Formats: sequence, structure tokens, C-alpha cells
Amino acid sequence: MHLTRRSLYFFRFCADLIVLVMAFACAATYFAKSNSITLSNRDNFLVFSLVLIWFFSARMTDLYDEFRSRNFGFEFIGIVKNTMVQIIASMLILFLMKTHPLSRSFVFLYGGILLVLLTTERFLFRKLLYLIRKRGRNIRRILIIGVGEVGQSFYESILMNPHFGYKLVGFLDDACSTPVNGSYLGKIDQLETILTTNVVDEVIIALPADAGEKIEKIIQICSNHTTRVKIIPDYFRFVSGKFEIVMFDRFPVISVRKDKLDELHWYIIKRAFDAGFAIAMIIFILSWLVPLIALIIKLTSRGPVFFKQERWGRNNKKIICYKFRSMIPESQDFDEAGRFMQASKDDPRVTKFGRFMRKTNLDELPQFWNVLRGQMSVVGPRPHATPHNLESKDIIQNYMLRHLVKPGITGWAQVNGFRGEAKDLKLMQERVNHDIWYIENWSFWLDIEIIFLTIWLMLKWDTKGY
Repeated sequence: MHLTRRSLYFFRFCADLIVLVMAFACAATYFAKSNSITLSNRDNFLVFSLVLIWFFSARMTDLYDEFRSRNFGFEFIGIVKNTMVQIIASMLILFLMKTHPLSRSFVFLYGGILLVLLTTERFLFRKLLYLIRKRGRNIRRILIIGVGEVGQSFYESILMNPHFGYKLVGFLDDACSTPVNGSYLGKIDQLETILTTNVVDEVIIALPADAGEKIEKIIQICSNHTTRVKIIPDYFRFVSGKFEIVMFDRFPVISVRKDKLDELHWYIIKRAFDAGFAIAMIIFILSWLVPLIALIIKLTSRGPVFFKQERWGRNNKKIICYKFRSMIPESQDFDEAGRFMQASKDDPRVTKFGRFMRKTNLDELPQFWNVLRGQMSVVGPRPHATPHNLESKDIIQNYMLRHLVKPGITGWAQVNGFRGEAKDLKLMQERVNHDIWYIENWSFWLDIEIIFLTIWLMLKWDTKGY
């Protein structure tokens, strides 16, 4: 008997709920004694509401997903996010209940205790699981059939992540031309002998897609030995880390990559946040900042205040992107060879005030009008000019996948240092890789994190803003 992924999910979820109730009880008891008040049955409703909210917030933040492949730092960030949700939810519920004796000081006490207890519980849980597996328990002994690219990659994942709890018995393959560090046990015909003479919990089939007859035979032999079988299809090397499998009638259909923002409810949430954020920015900041910047632009250089440029939006739809003009009016977009010129360090086309705006991202502020119109998002892959897209789409891998979502004023690539000029193909590829990672891993909390990081970089005076 082994602790499966589902078993771990169940135990961790139940443990978290126990900790949540304990944190609430400790905070409520201390608060009641300190303020000489009596708790009532309404507290049971409050606890039930917080448990229900934890269930949904944990699912939205993927707190229990990919537990085996995440380090403790990732899990701690997830705990902090869900604790914040608990604090906000507690305040909102107490406000709606009005006459409830518990107050804001209780809420922060509850949040602090919950954060400490959850962090301790998760840390001890990991240590306990590590010790159990170090002693040889809860270890799955696996036999990999296939020493090709897929089989080797799976084996490397096991070596790099010992906390997965897997131990390799060896490899089987009819044609072994790749060294596997002494783990090659022979041809597939020897499977029955291997299963008889070794303890094998699972057989992992990593054979090419055209090996149907062999796979059928392997499954039959494993069935006779009551050994579990898992198949890694060869075409999985074509899918991203965020694929999706759905059943269409009786056919399993694999989506090469999962795009959460293609789902209506997530799209509505992101659009509502974008619209609200844009309206707040326009009313409270742009209403006075735009006239001030416009006046400085007019006083320091001749030409229009705003710069308009065609860029590509979601699904390659052309949009007109607005910026404050930061270059001299007669600046050229193409060099003598006809190549599109990105803004570079000490670019003579950039005005003195334009250089300041680019360093601080102030030149991007008019794009909140694009956000309000629904053409852009606050956070997303940065939109590039049409000539830049045409030059890059055939030389940068997966470049056009950036347009699966709306472009953003700021993005994951930008806050990770991939901002400004990108003539080097490797740098451009990294920027695209970060954009795709954002699309595949999008969450509301990730957008909030990127916004705060963008503000921090603005205050730091980003050196890559040319």
C-alpha cells in the first residue's frame, strides 16, 4: 500500500482544515478572554464559511497541485496567498454580520496564527514524508520500458526529484543504443522474468507511438503479474507542461497546452479586473498626470503629445496602441537595410524627457485607454510593432503563441529582466518563453504579483528601459 497523489491531497487538505479550525479557536478564545466577551453559535457559521472559502481559494491558487515537484518556497507563497484570502473574507463576513463581537484585531490575530501553524504543519509534513522515504518506505519501484528520448527524460526527472518517491529497477528495450548508466536489463521479451525475479510496483511504457503490438503484449504480461502500468505517449514531447486531457464521447482528447483565459469565467474575471483597474487609474492618476506630462512634452520638444502605432492583439487582431511620444518626430523606424529598429541604449531618436519616461514606464500610461476599450490587459505579453512581429514570427520558436491572449501594459517577461532592446535571438527567445509560461500559468494572484513587481522596478529606475 502506497500513499498516492490523491491520498496525499486528501491528507493535506484535512490537515489544513484542522489547522484552520485550531487557529480560529485559539484566536477567538484569546480575544474573548482579553475583551471579556462571550462567544456564540454564530461563530460556528463563521468557521464554516471560512472552511468553505479555504476550499475554493486553495483550488484557485493550485495550493495542492504538483506537490511532489514544488519546493517549500512555492508552497509557502501559496500559504501566504490563502491566508490573505482568509483575512479579507473574515473582515467581509464580520462586516456583514454587523453586531458580531469579534473585530478587526481578532481577524489579524487569526491570520497570524493561521500562517504560523500552516507553515509549521506543511514543513513537518514534508520532513516526515522525506524520512519515511529515506527509510525505504512509501517508495515506488518502477521499470521503464523504452530508452529513447521520452524514457530518458522521465528517468532524469526521477534523479532530479528524489522527493517524488520513485526508485528505478531498470530499463528494457529491444534496441538500446543509449548508455543508461548500467541500468539496462535487456530486451522487452525478458519482461516476464524481470517481474518474477524483482519487486516492481509500476511499469512505465515509454515506447514510440508505432509500437502498438509491443505495448499490448506488455500490458497483458503486467496484468498477469498484477503490476500497474502507466503509458507516456511518445507525442508528449510535443505538448507543453500545461496540457489538458478531456473525454470526447469515448475518445480521450489531448490539448497541446492549456489556456485558462480561454475559459469564459476566467476571462470575465480578468476583464472585470482590467476594466476596474483602468477606470481607477484614469480617474485618480491619469486625470492629473496626463496634462502634466503633455505640458512637459510640449515644452521640451516639438511634435504631438501622443504616439500611435499598429500592434497585434489577441488572435493577431490589429490594434492601435497609444503611448506618450518619447522620440523626435522625424525619427525613422527602419534602418538603411530595411530592418525595424528597436529603441536602443543612448538612442539618438529618444528625447531627454522621453528617456526619463522610458526608464519609469510613464510612456506606457496612455495604454490604459486600450485596456478600457478591451484591446489590452493590465498584465500580459507586451505587444510588438507589426514589422517586429513579421521579422520574429519565423525565427523565434512559438513566437505567435504570445497572441493567444490580450497583450499587456506590463508582463512576466518584463519583471524578470527581459525588457527593452532584444536583438540577440537568445534573449528574444527567453522573452517569448516567459510570455508563454505566463499564459500557461495565469492566475489572478500572478497578475497582482506582476503589478507590484512592476511598481517596484519603476521605483528602482529600471536600467533596461531604453
